[in-house]
Amino acid sequence: MNNITSILILIFLAITFLQSGYDKLFYWKDNVDWLKGHFAKTPLKNQVPLALLNILILELISGILCIVGCIELLVNNGRIFGFYGAVFSCITLLMLLFGQRLAKDYDGARTIVIYFIPAILAVYWLN
Repeated sequence: MNNITSILILIFLAITFLQSGYDKLFYWKDNVDWLKGHFAKTPLKNQVPLALLNILILELISGILCIVGCIELLVNNGRIFGFYGAVFSCITLLMLLFGQRLAKDYDGARTIVIYFIPAILAVYWLN
């Protein structure tokens, strides 16, 4: 039962981060332009492309580890890749949360918490 729950959460996280990474890769300029406005009044205002690249890399690592973690759970009941996928997901979400709070986008920050809850549960279950 715990494996099924873990697999479902890992799939949820993989979809979340791989789709987001895809969006950043293929709509880079649109994302940078929007985020420059979003962070215009923050210390990140001159670091938007670098910060976006950092988030993109973390999202792709998170998503890939979650997919590999699902396969590992199905094949040999292993939990290492899924655990690290969940940990990287939490780190990525904390970075996103920090950015939203810095930009004083409290509704955006609140939304990230919705994603953080299953991610932290996956860390717990896969540990």
